[in-house]
Amino acid sequence: MAVAILKNPFSTGDYPGSNRFEGKPTGRRRVFVQTETGCVLGMELDRNDNAHMVKRRLQVALNFPIEESSLTFGDMVLKNDLSAVRNDSPLLLTRKLIHRSSSTPCLSPTGRDIQQTDESGPIEILGHSKHIAKTKKLVKEIVKGMKNGIDPIRVHSGLGGAYYFRNIRGESVAIVKPTDEEPFAPNNPKGFVGKALGQPGLKRSVRVGETGYREVAAYLLDYDHFANVPPTALVKITHSIFNMNGDMNAIMNQDMNLCSKIASLQQFIPHDFDASDHGTSSFPVAAVHRIGILDIRILNTDRHAGNLLVRKRDSVGQFGQVELIPIDHGLCLPESLEDPYFEWIHWPQASIPFSDDELEYIANLDPVHDAEMLRSELPMIREACLRVLFLCTTFLKEAASYGLCLAEIGEMMSREFRSGEEEPSELELVCIEAKRRVAEEMMSLKHGSDSDDFQFDIDCENDGFESNGNLDPQDLFSGYNNFHFGSGSVTGRNPLFKLEESLEEEEENEESEEAKGVQHSAQVHTKIPPVISKLSMSLKNTSLGEMKLKHFNYTGTKPDSSHLTSSSSGHRSANDPLPPSITFVKLTDMNEDEWGLFLDRFADLLSPAFAKRKAATVGQKQRQRLGTSCRF
Repeated sequence: MAVAILKNPFSTGDYPGSNRFEGKPTGRRRVFVQTETGCVLGMELDRNDNAHMVKRRLQVALNFPIEESSLTFGDMVLKNDLSAVRNDSPLLLTRKLIHRSSSTPCLSPTGRDIQQTDESGPIEILGHSKHIAKTKKLVKEIVKGMKNGIDPIRVHSGLGGAYYFRNIRGESVAIVKPTDEEPFAPNNPKGFVGKALGQPGLKRSVRVGETGYREVAAYLLDYDHFANVPPTALVKITHSIFNMNGDMNAIMNQDMNLCSKIASLQQFIPHDFDASDHGTSSFPVAAVHRIGILDIRILNTDRHAGNLLVRKRDSVGQFGQVELIPIDHGLCLPESLEDPYFEWIHWPQASIPFSDDELEYIANLDPVHDAEMLRSELPMIREACLRVLFLCTTFLKEAASYGLCLAEIGEMMSREFRSGEEEPSELELVCIEAKRRVAEEMMSLKHGSDSDDFQFDIDCENDGFESNGNLDPQDLFSGYNNFHFGSGSVTGRNPLFKLEESLEEEEENEESEEAKGVQHSAQVHTKIPPVISKLSMSLKNTSLGEMKLKHFNYTGTKPDSSHLTSSSSGHRSANDPLPPSITFVKLTDMNEDEWGLFLDRFADLLSPAFAKRKAATVGQKQRQRLGTSCRF
């Protein structure tokens, strides 16, 4: 499928811009519009173009139906004015209210006129960041190899589509992962299909087609190459090797099998093996710490041994030394707090205190700057991801300054798995309590009086718990060891799991609003926007530290715990299917005022939480965790 460059001036309408995309572009811009089934069309936008005309061009060029469709740019649903769209930005066209098979074809243009107006090269980098200098060099090597008949090689491992692209000498220099070949995406080459781009994926809080953005975000956040993340960029790339499911294979023959994709492109690092093939005792403490610091900042939910590459450094004076290279960051920065997977959490290096240099690096991290940088470099990234980044970076900075080591911080962020049930992490408990306090204060402000006597009805089949509305920070974790979500009768219902139902209801409401043409655009600065959270409302006057639960079970589908019996460590295989994820804390259901107040209460609760963790760590044996690792 060729990517055509179309030009067509049409009238524009009014579109209320977001503060996130300030400033109108000058002159023409190039954008790449991707359909929910993976087709990509490159086009130039004039100043007066609008979303309707973008859809019309897509319909003419690709014979793609645009009825009941929405054009989105990250969180933003575009209406008329496209001034918020940056040059070289990827846009996504999704269809609403019409349910179709994921294999429904996008017809490719066959006219020679469209082919002749294709001004795009085989590889184009999306964006013009100062961080892509190394990627530009890689692209030149790959293009030179392609022109000399050096074809890429398919990667057969993992769940998604990936390809090694080579230079003129036949050496692999980059790995390319198309967004529409991710697990569950329409053109996944390994049978893991069934969802359109933009829908929840392997992780409910990571949408299909958006792991590539996260790969780039991890590289951009690795300041000064601290954790050794290879250079990564988002590209539009055209080649015949890419996979297209359904009837697309027959149509592609008319275009010499060429197929254009939006993909992440990461430099391939020659290595000797990965961490699963090598004893961890030889891993440098500094390397483990630096990778762990990055994983905590981005809440990496998939740091398994297979995505830690190991390269020997047996040069003069370095016999036996190795270098660690972290890759595969597609499941970082989820849209809500998830259970992370930190392979290093039980390594002895993680229990060694941070060095002075590492503490200085952590102290200099600025989550406000991080969020602004990602908005600038990756304007399509969702604001929910930035809230998670802000919260986890704040947690890391405070924990490190308190004296916690990497393992202790990782344990506080990781969920426990008891009696067949997944329980919230200590970080999530702090967030839940902070949200409860926000709900109290917001209700007090709303009613102008003390709301201690106000009770929200929690949908519970029995009254098997007691609570006190005023919890001292020192008592937040006082009853934590007795706070078992998984124990008791199966007849009870867990108030925290009401969030699952609330999240589903909110997603349904959002879809219906989008169908009516309502713009959804979250805005985050140090504070971010929208309404008192349903979770906060349900937890009003419910103190976690003093809760005595008799029956507190999950009412939905329970995670399968059978995988824990397969290994003595309780860790999952990199290729095992993921268990269903549970959301205990959602961060985007707070408006700007609530978010700012939440951060204040969150900070108030951290010191007592760290003190409790320090006391509990003494003589504590390693906890069994629910692993959620998968290999891409």
